[in-house]
Amino acid sequence: MLVKTYGSAVYGVDAHIITVETNVAAGGVNFYMVGLPDNAVKESQQRIYAALKNIDYKIPGKTITINMAPADIRKEGSAYDLTIAAGILAASEQIKSDGISDYIIMGELSLDGGLRPIKGVLPIAIKAREEGFKGFILPKQNAKEAAIVDNLDVYGIENIQELIHFFDGKMPLEKTEVNTREEFYKQLSSSDLDFSDVKGQENIKRAMEIAAAGGHNLLLIGPPGAGKTMLAKRLPSILPPLSLKEALETTKIHSVAGNLGSNTSLMTTRPFRSPHHTISDAALVGGGQIPQPGEISLAHNGVLFLDELPEFQRSVLEVMRQPLEDRMVTISRARLSVEYPSSLMLVASMNPCPCGYYNHPEKDCVCAPGVVQKYLNKISGPLLDRIDIHVEVTPVPINELADFSPAEKSEKVRDRVITAREKQIARFKDNPQVHSNAMMGAKLLKEVCKIDDAGRDMLKKATDRLGLSARAFDRILKVARTIADLEDSEEIQPGHLAEAIQYRSLDRQNWAG
Repeated sequence: MLVKTYGSAVYGVDAHIITVETNVAAGGVNFYMVGLPDNAVKESQQRIYAALKNIDYKIPGKTITINMAPADIRKEGSAYDLTIAAGILAASEQIKSDGISDYIIMGELSLDGGLRPIKGVLPIAIKAREEGFKGFILPKQNAKEAAIVDNLDVYGIENIQELIHFFDGKMPLEKTEVNTREEFYKQLSSSDLDFSDVKGQENIKRAMEIAAAGGHNLLLIGPPGAGKTMLAKRLPSILPPLSLKEALETTKIHSVAGNLGSNTSLMTTRPFRSPHHTISDAALVGGGQIPQPGEISLAHNGVLFLDELPEFQRSVLEVMRQPLEDRMVTISRARLSVEYPSSLMLVASMNPCPCGYYNHPEKDCVCAPGVVQKYLNKISGPLLDRIDIHVEVTPVPINELADFSPAEKSEKVRDRVITAREKQIARFKDNPQVHSNAMMGAKLLKEVCKIDDAGRDMLKKATDRLGLSARAFDRILKVARTIADLEDSEEIQPGHLAEAIQYRSLDRQNWAG
């Protein structure tokens, strides 16, 4: 008897329906599995055999042929265990096959018949709804994640016995339901870290407010103990909350990576990723035979923080060039090519030299001549060009550290940031791919960032004196536009340009001596 059951494979952040055709026929005891399964899929035979035996069912002693179509796409992982087991039980008439093809069925089997959670549930649920399936049967740990998709019946089960009883009509399954909007707004919360914890550093807070308001990349450079990491970790507390659309995009990526907890249905806070400087280029951008998302995609709609930037391998830093520009990373392999979104804010910190005290107001730098420049040269010009704001972080004087008067809270800064972002959303309403000033392309830049003659002369002199590239020139205009938005100005004034120019510390010719 031939029975078709349905699972799904996830490539990038999109799912593809996999048809599992199971044929049980007389003619010897054989088990064939075709359709480019990997070792984890092939090993499902042993898991299914033990699981069925332990619940008093069995794999029939006949010729079993399983075809996973389309046959030219490689199938990976253990999530097809339940799909294949359901097909074998139905094809051998141990359970009723009526209606089994109306459901996507996925899950990894334990030897006792229990189910383990799987990855990529949200993209699969979205695809199941698009293809018109009646429901999605999956491990209970993943049920909340799938249930945020409307108009799809989601059934979370703990073991294969529940699946058998459901199709035999002995026991109904409990539908998992999640009110997506209610869940989203209920869990929307602020960060535990607050700008009010930071003493002094008002100029750095101003630079971070501008970066948050326009979605600009930021580089903090200063001696050890100046507060670079402390400031960077508080940046999410002033970012606008995720929209529901952004939350769904972000959740899809973390679902594919298997980073969502069993009780998590929707990510409601912007991700903050802080990889160690020993990370490889594949771990940063993503990779694998079936490419998985890397840190720059896991930081989508959030912040990627690179602490001690010059300590990262040169090759690791250089692979970020294209994703930072295009806000999308493409990973190509022999059989397929996948795309992951990478629209993020890059925040990096670094010491000014190997000893850390170059330009320190009190301590002397002990680095040999030329060492400072060599140290800075670890970060290439093209990468620095893609960082909109460079700002020096100086140590806080002791009298400011001892001042316990309340500082401005993140909430107030966040309100100003949200107001500026709302102006940008209204400005770019006809460009759905652009949400902030940092995302403007060349055409939009000409339309939005118009300056008067005084501003043009100032920018020309700064470009000549600092030797700015065309990309750095554009970045200054974008930052100036954000400063104008924060000040509720329709036009970019010379003062806005002057402040934007000063945030190019590393472009100064005499910075490293």
